[in-house]
Amino acid sequence: MVGRASTPGRRGRPRQAEVARLAGVSQTTVSLVLGGNKQGIALHEDTRARVLAAARELGYVPDPAARRMARARNNLLGVFSFTATFPVDVEHSYYPILVGVEREAVARGYDLVLFTGSSSGPARTVAPGALQRVRMADGCLFLGRHIPEGELRRLVDDNFPAVHIGRRDELEGLAWVGVDYVSASAEVVRHLAGLGHRRIVLVREADDAPASADREHGFRMALAELGGPDGAAVVRTARPGADITPTWVRARVAEGITAFVAEETDTGAAWRQLLAAVDGAGLDVPGEVSLALLGSPPADLAGRPQPTGFDVPRAELGSAAVRMATALLAGEEAAEPLVACTFRPGRTAGRAAGRP
Repeated sequence: MVGRASTPGRRGRPRQAEVARLAGVSQTTVSLVLGGNKQGIALHEDTRARVLAAARELGYVPDPAARRMARARNNLLGVFSFTATFPVDVEHSYYPILVGVEREAVARGYDLVLFTGSSSGPARTVAPGALQRVRMADGCLFLGRHIPEGELRRLVDDNFPAVHIGRRDELEGLAWVGVDYVSASAEVVRHLAGLGHRRIVLVREADDAPASADREHGFRMALAELGGPDGAAVVRTARPGADITPTWVRARVAEGITAFVAEETDTGAAWRQLLAAVDGAGLDVPGEVSLALLGSPPADLAGRPQPTGFDVPRAELGSAAVRMATALLAGEEAAEPLVACTFRPGRTAGRAAGRP
């Protein structure tokens, strides 16, 4: 989804998204009506009236800063990564996103400016003033699991066109493009359930990144459909190597767990340690226990059997981010659907022991 975070009782200039919610229409329809429908698209008069009434009620007026930027832009679009080093390796999960960004930017007549202001330390901090340098571009795309809210807040408050690649609801006014991790994760669990698995555990990192939260939500949603208890179904660990061990895996299997699921992250830590623990426990996959990965495996594990799970269309995600940024530069608020993932059957999930 492409969205802007919002909070009840927000103070400040009303946005087209709020007009759309009040009128019960899409942001695209609001943009057409308030922009005079220069495209000549057929709109029902009742729809037009609802949009205009909602705009009046909210006191909506076009954002003059956005309009000025649309007239004065120099066709430069920035890309800023919150990882320690800008990811340019073909094997890195961000690479296909950047391919999509470049492809869409070229199609729309924009040049790209790459910003690499992240700290090289483990804290993943941003060098002082690094984000302010992105103002040399017309707008900027941001990537990264963890973001510095304070630095980014200043850009958003100044109406600088900023788009985060990945869902971000915590920073009001920040536009984002997202992946439908909820549906994709639920589909993986339903696949396991179809193979007879009823006791399944998810291993995830111990932080609150939206991508992780969405995966867990989809996992729990599908697990609830099975009607079983899920109190211990999710294990959050900050120390995968210490917590996810062969002993831990054997104990879970002895309790009746037949399948383990891990989330994909930038490091792949949860999946790596789950594989190592299962190997160390001497369990056959998928004969004795099934495994699934909510995402794609790290490139350096390509020699192992392809895991059951899903693939993220990262190039499309990058393209969607550029479309969102150029809409903002035009003084519009564009909405696109969530980018859907593709289910991957893989070779690590089989029928649960004792199930026909």
